Amino acid sequence: MTRQPEPDFLLVGAPKAGTTALHTALALHPDVFMTDPKEPKYWLCDGAPPPHWNGPGDRHSQREWVWRHEEYADLFRAARPDQVRGESTPFYLWSEGAHRRIAEKLPRVKLVAVVRDPIDRAYSNWMHLWSDGLEPIADFEEAFATEGERISAGWAPFWRYRELGCYGRQLAHLFTYVDPERILVLRYRDIVDEPAATVDRVSRFLGIREGQVAQIPRDNSKPFVTPGWRPTVLGPVVRAGARAAQFAPPQYWRRASEPLISLLAADKGAHRPALTREQRQRLLPSFAADIAVLTRVTGHDFTDWFSTADRGSFAQRQGTVPTAATPRTAPASITPAVPAHQTIPSSYPAEGSRIA
Repeated sequence: MTRQPEPDFLLVGAPKAGTTALHTALALHPDVFMTDPKEPKYWLCDGAPPPHWNGPGDRHSQREWVWRHEEYADLFRAARPDQVRGESTPFYLWSEGAHRRIAEKLPRVKLVAVVRDPIDRAYSNWMHLWSDGLEPIADFEEAFATEGERISAGWAPFWRYRELGCYGRQLAHLFTYVDPERILVLRYRDIVDEPAATVDRVSRFLGIREGQVAQIPRDNSKPFVTPGWRPTVLGPVVRAGARAAQFAPPQYWRRASEPLISLLAADKGAHRPALTREQRQRLLPSFAADIAVLTRVTGHDFTDWFSTADRGSFAQRQGTVPTAATPRTAPASITPAVPAHQTIPSSYPAEGSRIA
C-alpha cells in the first residue's frame, strides 16, 4: 500500500531548546527520513502565505516558508518505504492554530517537544538574533521587556522571548487536540547530558531500532558579538540588507550576508557572558506561573528552573568551553502559583504524558 507523502512525526519545539541538534541526530538514524529544509513551517499556515511580519529580517525569512500543500508533500517523497518521516518546526508548540491543523490533518502523527529552562531559552534566542545583527538592542533584559511592543508592531514569533518559553500553557492547549500518549516531552538537559540515551528514547517512542546513533551534534550556537562599534556600525547594514532581501531569493541574501555577519564578531571564539543571579531573579516572575502549569500538566517536577544559577550554553554544559560555576539556590521570593485565569483541561490526567 502506497503511503501518503506526509510526516509520521514532528519535532514541534521549542526554539533554541535543542531541536536542531536532535533533528541532526535523527537524520543520522538509518530508519529515519528528515526533511530538507529542516523547518518547513507548513502547519503554521492555513493554506495561505504567512503573514507579513515586520521585524528585522522577517520578510526575508518568511520567503522560505513552505505553505503550499503539494510543495510540503514533495518534501517526503524521497523517503524509503521502511523509514519513518519527520520534520522539525519548533514554532508548532507555540502555535495554537498549528495544534488544531495537525490534529485534524494528521490524526496518527507523533509529536516530540523539547523544553528548556525558559530563561536560558530566551537568552539563547536573544543571543542568536543579536549575533546575526538582527536584534537592535544590545541589552538582553531591555530587549526582553519590549516583547509587547514588538507583538503589536507585527514582529514574527521568533522575537517573542518570553512567550516561546511558556510551555505549560502551550502543552495544556496541545493536549486538548492531541492524545498525550502521542506526545513525547524531553528536557534539554537530557540532550546535553545523555545524548545517546535520549536518541534511544525517541527511537522507542517512534517504534524504530535503538542503538543506531551514538551522539547528538552540538547545537547551532554562534560566537558572541560583544557590544561596541562593530554591531553599532554593521548591525544597521545587516538589517537594511535583510529588508532588501525580501525582494530576492532567500539563498542570495544568505550567501551575501555571511561575510558581513562574520565581521560582527571580533573574536570568533567569544562565548556569551553568563546571566547574573540578579538578572535571573528579575526574570523569574515572568515564567513562575507557567512553570507551575507545566508541572501540573505533565505531572513532573520543574522547580529546578526557579534556580538563580546560569546553566550555560550547549557547549558550556558539555565542557567544551569554560563556564563559571555558581551554586544553585531557589529564590524564596518566587512563588510558582497559577493565576486564577490559567486553567488546565480537566480531561487531562497529569500522569498521562510521556516525558523523558
